[in-house]
Amino acid sequence: MVKAEVPAYRGLIFDFFGVLTFNMVEVISAFEGREGIARGTFLGAWADPRGQELFRQLELARISQTDWNNGFAALMGVAPDNLMARYLHDAFPAYPVIEVARRARAAGVRTAVLSNSLGREPYDPYAGFDLAGSFDEVVLSAEVGLRKPDPAIFRLVLDRLGVSAEECLFVDDSEQNLATAAELGITPLLGLDEKVVASQLRELLRLPRLF
Repeated sequence: MVKAEVPAYRGLIFDFFGVLTFNMVEVISAFEGREGIARGTFLGAWADPRGQELFRQLELARISQTDWNNGFAALMGVAPDNLMARYLHDAFPAYPVIEVARRARAAGVRTAVLSNSLGREPYDPYAGFDLAGSFDEVVLSAEVGLRKPDPAIFRLVLDRLGVSAEECLFVDDSEQNLATAAELGITPLLGLDEKVVASQLRELLRLPRLF
């Protein structure tokens, strides 16, 4: 009987949007196609200081999702009605990554989701993912009053997991967030392609392949 290898890390933290879901560039592209607006419209509004502030305020629960819908819609020149749901329509689960997360947890690795949240009403982007049942800890920015890349929110999730930074992996699609994690001693992993990320995590955590 072959003895299973001991995981190389004791903690594993996942970003949500773009890591546990489809790549956000693809999600945004699909949104722009459905809306009939020019490519780059969303990212142009996101890069606008007003757009950045709308996201920051929403992620800290200082404005409602409806407020964001109205403000961001004005920047893009689209209708505001349930904009968040329309934007995230194609943010489907990244099943290969979710499966690795499940297997890592079963192997004794403490797992967490660390997300700059986008509100839960009127549209809940987390519905259907069963995050509370699938991960040891779920830290959403709006619920703790902190957001990435603030080092404090990384320290908070490490405390909740009960692992040190050096024992932990962090997967995100933002290089800024990864840089903060690395400064704290957490091993960063850029997550842009779900199959690539799943493969890298299997190797880093010494998890066997399914087939």
